[in-house]
Amino acid sequence: MPDTVVCVPVGLEVVLWRAVAVFRFAALAYAVVLLLTHYPSYHRVWLAWTTIGVMALWTTASAVLYGDPGRRGWPLLVADMVVTVGCLLTTTWVVPREELGYGAHTLPMAWVAGAVLAWAIHGGRRWGAIGALIVGAADLLMRGQVNTVTLNGTVLLLLAGMVVGYLVRRALDAEERLQRAVELEAATRERERLARGIHDSVLQALALISRRAERIGGETLELGRLASSREAGRIAGEVTELGRLAAEQSEALRALVSVQPPPLAKGMVDLRESLGALAAPHVSLAFPAQAVLLRDDMATEVTSAAAAALDNVRVHCGPSARAWVLVEDEGTTVTVTIRDDGPGMPDGRLEEAARAGRLGVQQSMRGRMRDSGGQATITSRPGEGTEVELKVPRA
Repeated sequence: MPDTVVCVPVGLEVVLWRAVAVFRFAALAYAVVLLLTHYPSYHRVWLAWTTIGVMALWTTASAVLYGDPGRRGWPLLVADMVVTVGCLLTTTWVVPREELGYGAHTLPMAWVAGAVLAWAIHGGRRWGAIGALIVGAADLLMRGQVNTVTLNGTVLLLLAGMVVGYLVRRALDAEERLQRAVELEAATRERERLARGIHDSVLQALALISRRAERIGGETLELGRLASSREAGRIAGEVTELGRLAAEQSEALRALVSVQPPPLAKGMVDLRESLGALAAPHVSLAFPAQAVLLRDDMATEVTSAAAAALDNVRVHCGPSARAWVLVEDEGTTVTVTIRDDGPGMPDGRLEEAARAGRLGVQQSMRGRMRDSGGQATITSRPGEGTEVELKVPRA
């Protein structure tokens, strides 16, 4: 069996971290240009070059560290912010204080935005805004007063952190949904391939067994009648039962391998698809045209209870009894009704079975519905069949 290969492109988060690394290197180059242009007015040029050296080392180190998904945690983010704020505050001992009060540029300049972008990518718009406020507070502390440069820089960092954080969250959610869609498409293609193989082999074999068994059973029964043979009648009955079981398994297998649509909401399933596995030659299913959504655990309980009801029909009403399954979506509740044309039950039969220790109805149907917050109602009269109503709340 060939394996299904899903080709997934490089994740969006990887691209974003690479973009931050490129931004840091570009901002570092701009800081070097500014230093070469304005260093004659600086007090301690050696400290300025030392700060540029620290920025260069951290730019390289952060590109490597953020490139490893296992290291992208808050310890690295906090260290990033500490280095950024430290390089920013170094400006106090390099640039004359009066020039800083008038709005002179700092040593790192735009390089400080790298830490804010990192916080926004990792934590979203809220942490991006917090990172911008930390850098803005450090800039205010360094200058000693609020001026246009400080205000504009903080506002720009806030906008960058919040917008980038918001867009990253939305983009990552979209990427996750796309990945699920790709996986679902691959699974669907594999399911279709298996369905074709099963249809060409197992389903055709079961259909052949069903037809041959029906024909052989009829011929054997006729021979038994002509020869007055009780053994021939027994063999004919077994062959006919074998054909019926083959037909039922064929229908169930066909429903199992059929391509199902994806659930419309996370954690929800279409009850029609769950009950579809109960299809059989003597079982008629009636569903609404629209999807009947239930929580996956609740849908499992309802389907199991319906299967138990159909098992009772086969056991107590015989192989020729017919059953009908009706699903009704009433908005706040979902009702599944199972009705048969069997002989029915006299009053008190269920209570008598419970006292005798036969708790199939009490546990398989009523117990499941009670655990799901719903209820199971069984109505039966002699000669009028049995009706089982399973009702569960939507919430």
